[in-house]
Amino acid sequence: MKKLLIATTALVATAGMASADITISGHAAAGIYSGLSNKDAKAAYVGKTFAAATKTASSTDSTTGVTTKGTITAAVATTTPNAVSDEKAAREALHTAQMNLAAAASSTTAKALADLENEVAMKTAELAIALSTAKSETFSGDGIYSNAGVDFTMTGATDNGISFSASVNIDAGMEVDTGDFELDGKDGGTAGLGSVSMTGDFGTLTFDDGGIENLYSDGLSNADVSYSTTVGAVSLTVAHDTAATSTGANSVSAGYTASGMAFTLTASEAAAGTSASLAVSYALNDSVTITADTDQAAGAESVQTIGASTTLNGVSVSVESANNSTWDVDLGYTAGGFALTYGVDETDGWTATATSALGGGATFAAGVDSNDSMYAGVSFAF
Repeated sequence: MKKLLIATTALVATAGMASADITISGHAAAGIYSGLSNKDAKAAYVGKTFAAATKTASSTDSTTGVTTKGTITAAVATTTPNAVSDEKAAREALHTAQMNLAAAASSTTAKALADLENEVAMKTAELAIALSTAKSETFSGDGIYSNAGVDFTMTGATDNGISFSASVNIDAGMEVDTGDFELDGKDGGTAGLGSVSMTGDFGTLTFDDGGIENLYSDGLSNADVSYSTTVGAVSLTVAHDTAATSTGANSVSAGYTASGMAFTLTASEAAAGTSASLAVSYALNDSVTITADTDQAAGAESVQTIGASTTLNGVSVSVESANNSTWDVDLGYTAGGFALTYGVDETDGWTATATSALGGGATFAAGVDSNDSMYAGVSFAF
């Protein structure tokens, strides 16, 4: 990517600041698309809450004069977008509530039982509707996309050796996400502030309001500030979302590499508890790598995954399988500036892409998938 240095000499500031540089880079893209995802697969799932169902009743036996009271509570979880663990917790809570109905029958009047059964049935139906709606997905029609953007990157260092950076970007036009076959829509052409970071012997401190991905999963809420450092052979990053409540505010990542093995631990707070994942990879040789991980999402059963990848003479093969009956196979071929990829999973969903470097910062890219989605176009880097 070509970069234009604004000034032929560094911009010198005062107050202990040694120097600062500003660079400009640009990008543009144009092409055609058809049937891309509108990214609404989980839209109806957002904020859907199933409150607790509680019934209390009493009855007095006309012969003995004894009054019997009973209370049943059906606590149902809150569901959130893409949260499989919350979906599972909601279903289990409903099942437990239904089991409790029979157990409490001896101490609760028939009417109270009937009312609670109806309420639990209604919430079960609401959950089913929410989940089915959330899984429905719509796709775009045929169209063209064209967009352009400018990125400003500012870097510098203080007299005492602390380096700092900041970025601002301006993007306009219709944008597509070629990696996920999604239609991102129009960008308004307004300036956006990127991250502001400071790096020194203490590590790196980064500020980006709502722009730092959760370290455990990008499906969880973004963070606003992160801190990265190295302690011996361990790399450590902590991210914090200042707008979040006590649950879901923090995430952490730690990595360690030794003798060809790399260990990565990630964790995050969640409404149902703490989610954590431990991954390990081992390079058998220059071309073969073995991977394994165990993932325990809050409120869900742990998932263990194993995989292997190899690259030889421009041909790459990657396979991965998990104990929850999911698997992926990815194939690739690269020669010069040309690359082909093909991937398929347990749902028989597949994607195929092709890219070719045209020189001068231009690249042609095209892709199709099993949803009859497609795109083809050229991107430029300035």
